[in-house]
Amino acid sequence: MSMTSVSGGMREPLPAPAREYHFSEEAVAELENIVTHYPERKAACLPALWIAQREYGGYLTPTAIQEVADRLGLSMQEVEGVATFYTMYNLRPRGRHHLEVCTCLTCAVMGAYEVVHTLEHELGVGIGQTTKDGEFTLSEAECLDYCGAATVMQVGDKYFTNLTAGNVMNLIEELRKSPDYTPAKLADSIVKVHIAGSSETGGGSYKPEDLG
Repeated sequence: MSMTSVSGGMREPLPAPAREYHFSEEAVAELENIVTHYPERKAACLPALWIAQREYGGYLTPTAIQEVADRLGLSMQEVEGVATFYTMYNLRPRGRHHLEVCTCLTCAVMGAYEVVHTLEHELGVGIGQTTKDGEFTLSEAECLDYCGAATVMQVGDKYFTNLTAGNVMNLIEELRKSPDYTPAKLADSIVKVHIAGSSETGGGSYKPEDLG
């Protein structure tokens, strides 16, 4: 069961979700491969959560967290504590494309907030909100470490660079047409990095030929 705080106190624990296992056979095999890299199963919690985020469509439901716990021999509370600590895990649905605009110093100087305000106005959402059609969620990001190409926006497993208020909506129209750069494909690309050789055969938004 999961405890939920209310006004600084604790209320009755929420009931544990029903145990429903959605990992594909490939996902189970990936997890078992990754587990061999660690001295004990619980140490694989971070990559296991990435697998779950992919398998559950780009975010972690309570059932997904319970499945990770069961597969690693942990309690749901332990896994939930990890999932809620890191902002890279999505605990609620995101849009088909999650727009994460860097607003740290260099990008801010180069017009990041003008990009954000343009997106807010044109998409009709604020920071942390998702468009009514489910296409886009808009967020601010901490430094994406690509200051030489500011303003930078991460969308799934790709950085888009040199964005301005004048060109960002052209990118949005391209993203509307693209099946790539989604939260689930971001999770897949990270999973592949944990498995020797698998990133060379594709993963995330990229096909083998894209990887040279």
